[in-house]
Amino acid sequence: MALYSYVKEQYSQKRKIIHYSSYASLTLGCLLLFWSFYPVISFEIYSRLFIREKINSPVPRTQIASSLEFANSVLGSYNAYSNNLRDFTQVSLWFPTKPQTEKPIKVDVKEYTLSIPKLNIKDAQVLVGGEDLKKSLVHYLPESLPGEYGNVAIFGHSTLPQLYDPKNYTTIFTYLPSMEKGDKIVVKVGENEFEYETYDIFVVNPDEVSILEQSNDASYLTLVTCVPPGTYWKRLVVRAKLTKMPSRN
Repeated sequence: MALYSYVKEQYSQKRKIIHYSSYASLTLGCLLLFWSFYPVISFEIYSRLFIREKINSPVPRTQIASSLEFANSVLGSYNAYSNNLRDFTQVSLWFPTKPQTEKPIKVDVKEYTLSIPKLNIKDAQVLVGGEDLKKSLVHYLPESLPGEYGNVAIFGHSTLPQLYDPKNYTTIFTYLPSMEKGDKIVVKVGENEFEYETYDIFVVNPDEVSILEQSNDASYLTLVTCVPPGTYWKRLVVRAKLTKMPSRN
């Protein structure tokens, strides 16, 4: 005769609900983590494999990054983690030690539009010398206009691909990394329409500021946003060159 007997405990309905709810919460949490971090990880893999090699630039790589001394004079000290606590929809935080207010705007045009057919961006407003990236794209430190000799640097905000909306300026440049050599960018200043062609795309650290330097041999367009998606760790740069001027009657 057995001295002890074991009887399997029957879970109450309430305990079953708690038990299955905990598993459901754990699964949901894992899915949310995957949803959040997958774009960052996938971009890092993609950029290391393709972005630097897929499009060959006529500009030597040694000329893309400025010296550390010059970079620090523009950006100041940089910490990727602490900067994520800042509101990078404000242009002044991209280059905190060199605000646009220190340099008078030399161009008369206050705004124009930009379209990128590949990204389904149509007639996005570009504010010359603007500050708030929630309201428009920003033509930073303007010294020349589209169609003129020089370099026009345009900043745009980006976020996780899941939140992308081509009509929302806080997400408008999210898919800028998908640009390729030959992709068209159209800029309209008043009644004049200028067509640019992408020739280079690369990623730089935030202290590499030569992307803002002027070049007087042709008309260039430089589009800039933060990467990986949803972070402010690095800068993605898309270079384009003017290929089509407005037709003259």
